[in-house]
Amino acid sequence: MSEAVVARAYGGPEVLSVIDVAAAEPGPGQVRIEVRAAGVNPFDHKMYSGAFGTDPANLPMRLGAEAAGVVTAVGADAIGPAGPIEIGDEAIAYRAPGAYAAELIVPASSVVPKPAALSWEQAGGLMVTGVTAVHVLEAIGLRENDTVLIHGAAGGVGLMAVQLAVERGARVLGTASPAKHDVLRDLGAIPIPYGPGLADRVRATAPEGVHAAADLVGTDEAVDVSVELVADRSRIATVAAFERGARAGIKLLGGGPGADPGTEVRAAARLQLTEAAGAGRLRVMIAASHPLREAAVAHRQIMTGRTPGKIVLVP
Repeated sequence: MSEAVVARAYGGPEVLSVIDVAAAEPGPGQVRIEVRAAGVNPFDHKMYSGAFGTDPANLPMRLGAEAAGVVTAVGADAIGPAGPIEIGDEAIAYRAPGAYAAELIVPASSVVPKPAALSWEQAGGLMVTGVTAVHVLEAIGLRENDTVLIHGAAGGVGLMAVQLAVERGARVLGTASPAKHDVLRDLGAIPIPYGPGLADRVRATAPEGVHAAADLVGTDEAVDVSVELVADRSRIATVAAFERGARAGIKLLGGGPGADPGTEVRAAARLQLTEAAGAGRLRVMIAASHPLREAAVAHRQIMTGRTPGKIVLVP
């Protein structure tokens, strides 16, 4: 038997619990992973919150989408994006439905090698925020010497987007609370406090103008300021403000209604991310780690929207 986190009902973190699940063997094209760390993401909470419906047929609901661990069994033709997968390989799995678990079976196509330079916690928290950041920067067409405004720059996706944008040679302006400004400066961004007067502060910081903007928080302020400052709305994207963004005529990205899921872009980004992280050009910042049985604690933390970095679960 193994353990996995499930939502037994729709609601808040109080509906989460750990159950025993039967051990399984991988089939053709599948891999079994002994999970060492699984990333926690805001989308995981939305899955059982009722935001996407409350069909009782989906309960109990397994949670999670990314994990890192050791391969313990492989099926026939277990070939991943980087080549054949073997027992004993240290790996990252994404997409990995049900990743909040001690053991996981996933398609081999979801498995890439774990960089030796990353801890298990860092590896388990790399992919969801990383591929989202890559998707955003591709969608807004970020180029060298662009000035880009990133709203929510100190969040999980924001920290990735800042680093990737700086690596592309862009000038990065990142909104965050003052307590997180030193982190953004350390990553090469220019921090700007959010709140009333944001547009004026951005203009003062970048009098030459802003070429593109990424909303990673979903607030009206983020959308309004982006539209006010960026002339070309095709170079503005949101991963959270789907209704407001649709009205503003900007790009909607991710899993929301009417959004571009970016399936191919995100899949291609996995090896790019592992290479950059393994070479030390991309840092995965871990805010907290919890055992599986404290999944509810982890979700209460991530629901605040104030976590500087990733939260992970460790079986």
